[in-house]
Amino acid sequence: MPKNSSATAKPRDPKTVFRAILGTLLAANLVGAGLILFPPGGSAEALARQMASLQAEVAAKNAAIAQTRVHAQSIEEGRAEGDKFVHDYFLPLRTADRVIETELQSAAAQAKVKSKDISFAHEPIEGSDTLQMVSVTATFEGLYLDVVKFVHSIDQSPHLLIIDSLSAVPQQGSNALSVNLKIDAFVRPGDIEEQ
Repeated sequence: MPKNSSATAKPRDPKTVFRAILGTLLAANLVGAGLILFPPGGSAEALARQMASLQAEVAAKNAAIAQTRVHAQSIEEGRAEGDKFVHDYFLPLRTADRVIETELQSAAAQAKVKSKDISFAHEPIEGSDTLQMVSVTATFEGLYLDVVKFVHSIDQSPHLLIIDSLSAVPQQGSNALSVNLKIDAFVRPGDIEEQ
């Protein structure tokens, strides 16, 4: 015959049951109090400080982004101005020698200076794969005032013609000067010059 398990079990003492319930409630209250005093993620003040710090960091990052945009825009404007300068003042490679010679001959004719000799030497510009410098060596002959007009005319050229050196020697037996010029000009790759 099977034994009845309820008959052999001791009746529970109500005090023990009550103490167990009170212990459980006390433990739950302690856990609740711990969560209130030390919430996960920090206290309200700590969270407010952390949020203020993060907001300041976001504002600093936004300011840095705005500054970077300003720098990028300045770089683009500088690049566009540099490209415009090269296009406006550097001569196209294919026609540079002819344009320089024509301009020098025209200035000499207007100033009543005689052209004797013009030679060209092309050199690459360090740091550039496409730009070159043209060194022009030229000899002219004329009266002092005419030479001054001629040099002024070269200085007023719409192209970037730089007089690197100028030497004038009086011609024996006349009022004329023999003028040796070294002029630097710059060329860019490109087609026939746009007028």
